[in-house]
Amino acid sequence: MSNILELKNISKYFQFDEMKTMALSDISFSVKGGEYVSINGPSGCGKSTLLSILGMLDTPSGGQYFLSGNDVSNLSRDQRATVRCNHIGFVFQSFNLISDLTIEENVILPLTYQDKYNAKEAKEKALSVLEQVDMLHRVKHFPSALSGGQQQRIAIARALVNDPKLILADEPTGNLDSKNADIVLQLFDDLHQQGRTICMVTHDPRSSACASRRIDIFDGKLVSDKPLPELAKSA
Repeated sequence: MSNILELKNISKYFQFDEMKTMALSDISFSVKGGEYVSINGPSGCGKSTLLSILGMLDTPSGGQYFLSGNDVSNLSRDQRATVRCNHIGFVFQSFNLISDLTIEENVILPLTYQDKYNAKEAKEKALSVLEQVDMLHRVKHFPSALSGGQQQRIAIARALVNDPKLILADEPTGNLDSKNADIVLQLFDDLHQQGRTICMVTHDPRSSACASRRIDIFDGKLVSDKPLPELAKSA
């Protein structure tokens, strides 16, 4: 499998008046198509900043970021938005569903920014991914009528609807109880088995153990990058 993404000596700093704060320092790694990678570290270590760069919500201060072989390090805001829309699916800890849209409308929303689908085709795609996460029976409900676990499954459906090359998840079980966390982690495992490429930021050992590879970040630096043995994942 070829690389979906590759980072070369990525750094990120934030400037506040006269003070410069380094969030990431000299980060280099690649992810091949079909990998399931967890990015781990304590709060404030830089892992969410790293995910923002991977998702093109932010740009690096230095280094290069290649997505499917294309250097996307210095694209304009509009260019980054186009790449995100077509190639990346996001799952957030806080779900980020729009409260005054139905579940069906929330899932269709990413497709409205593309010219590839008419209304009928967009609805068919939305219903297909909602079936995949076992939420077809809730299509006409609003997010407020759903539990946290159900909302996260809707968020996963929304992330899948544009057939992304890369799924990025930021603490996807952080707001869930253990039962709903298990359901969400099983969904990610199913997606991995289907060949999806997943990068998940987490500080939860149980979540990271579900991945096939673990990257550890500490004080903005990559300190460990290793595969997770099947025995450990099934324990």
